[in-house]
Amino acid sequence: MKKKIMIVDDEPDVAFTIEFSIKDDEKYEIVKAKNGKNCLNLLENESLPDLVLLDIMLPDMSGLDVYKKIKENPMWKSIPVIFLTARICDEDNTLEKCLGDDYIEKPYAPEDLKRRIEKILNKN
Repeated sequence: MKKKIMIVDDEPDVAFTIEFSIKDDEKYEIVKAKNGKNCLNLLENESLPDLVLLDIMLPDMSGLDVYKKIKENPMWKSIPVIFLTARICDEDNTLEKCLGDDYIEKPYAPEDLKRRIEKILNKN
């Protein structure tokens, strides 16, 4: 059975690159959300993903706000979230809030991304 991964990124080229990095595995079904509101709408109306890859810098609401809403919802809070972003945590964000279940800085090595995805999915 394929694991479902949601990619949340407002840059179509970046979302495509992320998908291309992991899609060759054929283990995953990929769902893409173009912004935070789209992500929350998909969570509300579609079958839930096994993992969310979430950009922090989104146009409509920050990835940190999306993460907070995911973790506040009893139906969604167990979904692991990996922040995949160019934004480095700053002093205003606590480490826990900024890391989610994992944190990968862009640019990333595709093999590192795959390894971390596997690690998180194997925990659940």
